Amino acid sequence: MANIPIWPGSSSFAPGDTPFGFYDFNPDFQKDADKVAKFCALRLGYPIENVELQDINFYAAFEEAVTVYTNELFAYKQREDYLSLEGTPYSYENSNVDFSNAIVTPNLQSVINLSEQYGTWAGVGGNQDWYKGNVVLTSSIQDYNLDDWATSVGLTGSDIEVMRIFYEPRPASAEVYGGFMGGINGMGAVAASGLAGYGANSFLMMPLSMDLQMIQGIDMFRDVLFANYTFQLINNKLRIFPVPGQSEDGDNLWFEYMLKSDADCATVEVDPNKISNISQMPFRNIDYDAINSVGRSWIFEYTLALVKEILGYVRGKYTQVPIPGAEVTLNQADLLASSTADKNALIDRLRAYFDDTSRQKLLERKQAESTAMQSELERVPMVIFIG
Repeated sequence: MANIPIWPGSSSFAPGDTPFGFYDFNPDFQKDADKVAKFCALRLGYPIENVELQDINFYAAFEEAVTVYTNELFAYKQREDYLSLEGTPYSYENSNVDFSNAIVTPNLQSVINLSEQYGTWAGVGGNQDWYKGNVVLTSSIQDYNLDDWATSVGLTGSDIEVMRIFYEPRPASAEVYGGFMGGINGMGAVAASGLAGYGANSFLMMPLSMDLQMIQGIDMFRDVLFANYTFQLINNKLRIFPVPGQSEDGDNLWFEYMLKSDADCATVEVDPNKISNISQMPFRNIDYDAINSVGRSWIFEYTLALVKEILGYVRGKYTQVPIPGAEVTLNQADLLASSTADKNALIDRLRAYFDDTSRQKLLERKQAESTAMQSELERVPMVIFIG
């Protein structure tokens, strides 16, 4: 143990004294490095107890503590901002973009992308095309196989996903003016109105409002007296209720469908110049002088925990040291146990602090504050004006 360097009680930091040099040229880091070294040595019992470390051991622990703080901070920012930044153009190698101190405005792009997929299947939007097809109703035929229809248009039944089925009867206007086109009972509107005696080419001019009333009357007649079609669709086997009658023979039953090959494939974009995972988010080591006193206090404590670990490994090389007439047992196990406990407690405390300042927690507190304020205001009596 006599050959192991002992902490002399002072140090003088210079750039290059840390393993990586992340913060060596930051003036605040340079000033705090020696202060932190002295702080840790005093906490370990110096000058009453010897501290078997050199100044570079303290500096290495200090640099690591700042880096751990930075990593925890950026991990929190990644969780908060990733959905807003996914797909953002960037090039890590050829850009000076740095999100370390950036204010990211939340956006709804990820929600929009998800809602488009829901909208596709719900029929209220989306980004997949719907196609139309139809089967021709046949009197007294209730079952129709859409696989047969798919084959007839060059598809297979497994290709289509039927989204909507609807029945489109003849428009009421065709029945009102059917006489001019060979319509109602072969007589048409003129004959049906009792005016056939005027001749085949005779017309009675009537107000447009009467035509509209006749069309509305036919539509209402259908709604009241005729049952609308309902259907059952199982494995592209379509069953119509009620069974089509003679009057529906030849009518079209329309349906809309999607191609499963379009809907089932996820939209994949491969672009090395866009953020696609959290490791691509351009965070760089934060400037030490940008860390406030709360953050620095945590860094000092974490540095001490790391120094305990280093000192524990040093003392672990010698379990017992002989002295005249006895042996001294070193406290390696105590130092390592204390270091582990301190580091875990500090990390938990920092993560809890970041979690309490997350966007979700801040909004929850704001809501609670607003509710409490509203409750308090309800206790205030209303002003009564007299006069």
